[in-house]
Amino acid sequence: MSIRTDLAMEAKTLWEESTEKTTKLQGVVAKERNINGIPVTEVEILDQEGEKALGKPIGRYITLELPPNEHDVRRLSIGVAQELKSLLTLPQNASVLVVGLGNEAVTPDAVGPHCISGLFLTRHLIENMPALFGSYRSVCALTPGVLGTTGIESADIVRGAIANVKPDCVLVIDALAARSAARIVRTVQMSDSGIIPGSGVGNSRVAFNKETLGVPVYSIGVPTVVDAATLVAELGGEVKNAKEARMFVTPRDIDAQIQFICAVLSGGINLALHPAMQFEDFAQFATAPLS
Repeated sequence: MSIRTDLAMEAKTLWEESTEKTTKLQGVVAKERNINGIPVTEVEILDQEGEKALGKPIGRYITLELPPNEHDVRRLSIGVAQELKSLLTLPQNASVLVVGLGNEAVTPDAVGPHCISGLFLTRHLIENMPALFGSYRSVCALTPGVLGTTGIESADIVRGAIANVKPDCVLVIDALAARSAARIVRTVQMSDSGIIPGSGVGNSRVAFNKETLGVPVYSIGVPTVVDAATLVAELGGEVKNAKEARMFVTPRDIDAQIQFICAVLSGGINLALHPAMQFEDFAQFATAPLS
């Protein structure tokens, strides 16, 4: 069975393992750096050859690997913000619609909705109190739910919001799947190529990208599950039947881990979209704790 992962850095490693590094990976450029103790890997897929090799669209994929025992939300948020700002490169007057994908009733899939509750949203403040908030970036948010509970594709809901709000770009937050259990809730991937919701768990929906939504689409997410077949293969075992192959594994304390990583993501997004503010400034506007 194929190894399942949403992380570009893991896809690159898988490709290298499959060829035993005897073939040069064409159409892909990778580089590594370190930001205040946080390892960062950037994988850029340049062309169709790179797309075919890694199974991901052309674009930049930036991955931060959070130190395993690091729980300083403020410090990690600053690291996320620094990389996200370099990816977005937005002018100050560019408006942003943030979309939190996922099912809030299923904890490993609730990253998107939970992150939205920690954001500093300003569109309504700018419209109603321009004297106080007119200098801020216009940011609004949406949690479209999932097809099973709404009966509507998330992309259709987002397209409707875009038609009315007319943002300059969309930032999508979603849960991902990883190859390695060690990367669950300790890895943050951001990309300028959009995202295909549900692809990591074999339930792909309509893609979120510039072609489908009409505006530039960026994504940020964290792995919260590992495919059971992938995990067993990593441990040197073998899945015996199709039922086992359809299972996904997540940590027993995923509730606490989701709360932690959502605080990191919300803080990083806030700092990236409102660079004139400090981390502590956002606590008064969030509906969920940022630490």
